[in-house]
Amino acid sequence: MTVSSKPQRETTPDRVVFVVDDDVAMRETLSSLFRSVGLRVELFGSTREFAQREKPDAASCLVLDIRLPGPSGLDFQAELAKADIHIPIIFMTGHGDIPMSVQAMKAGAIDFLTKPFRDQEMLDAVVRALERDQKRREGAKAVGEIRGRLDSLTAREREVMGFVVDGLMNKQIAAKLGVSEITVKVHRVNMMRKMRARSVVELVGMADSLGIRSPKIL
Repeated sequence: MTVSSKPQRETTPDRVVFVVDDDVAMRETLSSLFRSVGLRVELFGSTREFAQREKPDAASCLVLDIRLPGPSGLDFQAELAKADIHIPIIFMTGHGDIPMSVQAMKAGAIDFLTKPFRDQEMLDAVVRALERDQKRREGAKAVGEIRGRLDSLTAREREVMGFVVDGLMNKQIAAKLGVSEITVKVHRVNMMRKMRARSVVELVGMADSLGIRSPKIL
């Protein structure tokens, strides 16, 4: 069962701050802080409650207390990474611990704040976290669109794309495929159109974003 915040205006529905802390007063304080700058907030008393919540398709971040009943915040950070769940984390703690902060930051945390922290410190960290997640989501969306274009290619167009990305000229590609140079040109034009690539340089960039390094991968 999820601990939810009291009714609030959703002025920024595309950005969500999740707060996980077993301290009710701290949850409510942070909720008021984030809502005061127009952010949507969801509150949880444990990592288990947060894990059970279906996450919205929106830029988000997690403000996480490092000391919680059951698995610690650091343990939960590791669990999220293992599950391939990417959400920027801002840790907070009432006990400053340098080894903990180093571990958290090495694992990708945005910040490690010691209570009591200044409101502006928290807001600055949340802004950085949301911007990072927004960029990640935009990048993933762009890669997904490029993958969709790649999937629209015929088997032969994929072969031609692989060789073009590898730097081969039409004549060389024709020799490798055992077809005429004119045939290669036709496949190349169709491939570039479907991929919406205006140049070979742009095509190479697309292939790189998909992790394609060799014609064999296509």
